[in-house]
Amino acid sequence: MGRGEGSAAEAVVQVAVMAPGSEPADALLRAARRGDPDAFMKLIAPERSRLESLAYQLLDDGADVADVLQEVYLSAYRALPKYRGDSRLATWLYRITYNACLRHQASRPETADAEADQGRSSPDHAASVAERLDLEAALVELPIEQRALVLMIDRDGFDYRAAATALSIPLGTVSSRLAAARAKLRDALAPDHERGDE
Repeated sequence: MGRGEGSAAEAVVQVAVMAPGSEPADALLRAARRGDPDAFMKLIAPERSRLESLAYQLLDDGADVADVLQEVYLSAYRALPKYRGDSRLATWLYRITYNACLRHQASRPETADAEADQGRSSPDHAASVAERLDLEAALVELPIEQRALVLMIDRDGFDYRAAATALSIPLGTVSSRLAAARAKLRDALAPDHERGDE
């Protein structure tokens, strides 16, 4: 293809990139399976922010998120020809992300808790930040599988079956582990007098 022909093709691709959802997911999936990196990035684009959020919440060090996500995308790109479509693409991507986070955590020595940067702000904003930090601290205390269940089901709206598939656990186990995680979060976030610490 000559230089002029390439410019026309590049313009068509640019229009497709600027119009999300302009290509059917099946066409993107077929192209990505054939090794088209642009099709792959368009295919996973709707899930990228949720995958980033999941990785951030599962990893002890937020600085590692970018590295782990690069591993996730590379693994997904390489494994895409084997993706059979038994589960939603989002569930499949969550499973890869969860497993990458587990591997990363296992390869790191124990680290001290990160100090929260609260900065100076208004009392209302400070209270909101404090609540968010309390929730994040409580989430970090959960076992990683329970943390993933809370994030997938309560935050991201996955059903129990999709969460079970993503985490490779039996469907019946999801309910009990999620209930245990929610109880731990309630206890951790309850005021001292409600915990019976008077």
